[in-house]
Amino acid sequence: MKEVLRTTDPTQIAFATHLLNGEGIASFPLDVHMSVLDGSLGILPQRLMVADRDHFLASAVLRENGMEPSR
Repeated sequence: MKEVLRTTDPTQIAFATHLLNGEGIASFPLDVHMSVLDGSLGILPQRLMVADRDHFLASAVLRENGMEPSR
């Protein structure tokens, strides 16, 4: 799996997941519950992962919709 998005904004994770699902790309969010460790301050980023084979297409989908994918 490869990281396609890293952000501290949970709405971006939800939006990216929706976009990728619409294109038939399965994604998996990581670090969703890490805010417990930082006291819900939102300073620890969440990551959105996709299969290696889908990374290029997933990055393109995010770029086309105004999001900056991880490298």
